[in-house]
Amino acid sequence: MEPVILIKPGASKWDIREKVWDYIEDKNLANFPRPVHNRIPNFKGAFTACAKVSELQVFIHTAEVKVDPDKPLEGARLAVLQSGKTLLVPTPRLRTGLFNKITPPQGANKEQLRICCSSQGVKDFSVPVGLDAKVKVDLVVVGSVAVSEKGFRIGKGEGFADMEYGMMASMGAVNESTVVVSIVHDCQVLDIPEELMDSHDLTVDYILTPTRVIKTNCQLPKPRGIIWSKLDTEKLERIPILKKLRALEEQAGKDVTLGAAPVPAQQSGLETGQPRGPARRRPRQNTRQDPEGESKQEKTVESEQKTRQRPARVRKESRGDGAGGKEGEVGERGRGRRGGNMKEKGAEEGGGEVTSQRKLPLTVTTVYLGGIPAGLRVSELKTALREREAGPLRLTWQGAQHRAFLDYSDPQAAEQALEALQGLSLNGHSLQAELAKSQRGGRRSGQTNRRPRPATAPKTRAAPDAKRDGDKVTEQ
Repeated sequence: MEPVILIKPGASKWDIREKVWDYIEDKNLANFPRPVHNRIPNFKGAFTACAKVSELQVFIHTAEVKVDPDKPLEGARLAVLQSGKTLLVPTPRLRTGLFNKITPPQGANKEQLRICCSSQGVKDFSVPVGLDAKVKVDLVVVGSVAVSEKGFRIGKGEGFADMEYGMMASMGAVNESTVVVSIVHDCQVLDIPEELMDSHDLTVDYILTPTRVIKTNCQLPKPRGIIWSKLDTEKLERIPILKKLRALEEQAGKDVTLGAAPVPAQQSGLETGQPRGPARRRPRQNTRQDPEGESKQEKTVESEQKTRQRPARVRKESRGDGAGGKEGEVGERGRGRRGGNMKEKGAEEGGGEVTSQRKLPLTVTTVYLGGIPAGLRVSELKTALREREAGPLRLTWQGAQHRAFLDYSDPQAAEQALEALQGLSLNGHSLQAELAKSQRGGRRSGQTNRRPRPATAPKTRAAPDAKRDGDKVTEQ
């Protein structure tokens, strides 16, 4: 079968990614979340392709299966649970560990299993698995941006699938007999030049599409551990479990010398030679269409311009997704029916601006984020939101009450953020993300049905609002 996407000689991995993402968007071949740029595409027909994993002979004899947390692989996770096998799902971005072992409720029905294999289920029905766990993974299922019939694979450019496999190899969880399967749309199967493959790149043994099962007979070896020279201190700081593994391997006498940090640190990943910065974004993508997508910089710039004219009320702000916002700008906003003590920093929050309600968006959709652990800094939460591309227009921080409220421009943006935040865990605590209870028809969270009393001036409203609402505003 001839590939529908043709790759020009000399194309880089990033060229191929852009080609695939553009094609899927132009042909409308993907479901939510959109756009697919900088993602593993949630292609149409994903469940059909995922169902084929249980038809593989290797699956029948498999006991433990590792499936990536990508949205298009939800059907594969369901197939594993329905077959009564052990399902291991990597911790998103490896922030708090390597694996989560999914443990469905006793006697769970099909609908409950569907919940367990979703991002929400990974959060609610899992236990962490550390580097010292005795795990033997027989089958690995990964998402891809592009694959070839020879078994070459290109991910979204961050290197997590490669690192996860390398760590599993280091801990003895995988070996030469472990089978790797990738599930993609038919259009994502194309000719990838072998010279683009590096020693750390994960190759695949089977490719499943909605119409095909492809055995690759790949001749390239899979990673046999972490290649430390491909990593730098910046990556190590962002992924604590890598630091732990490096310490263990250093004690064992292995060479754990790190490589040099990349000069432009805007993109992380194990690859070299890929375009950075604006090359990742398609200029025609608009901010309203892309609340958590690849046009993050454009969204941030536009959001900054608006919020400078429209500061918040008794409120900690995070403009756009925080990628380029002005750190330290604190507005004020009241949130009704919330208890607690308001602690204002005064001079520390210098530059904070107060504005009237008419300056705010007509409607926002608010997401409640609960279970915030004690001691967590608002900056750490903002970093996690940026990493998941779920940055809100505004963030209200109530750390003393172990919660925060995130405002998004519309219900679609909030739903995309909810999807991205499922399974979020910080400092070993799972966070709960859901629409705010007081959310009714787009009304701001915390607003009552009564019309607010008009204020003579914005500044005169700040003190009583703060006293009433109990928002704890913390420096960014």
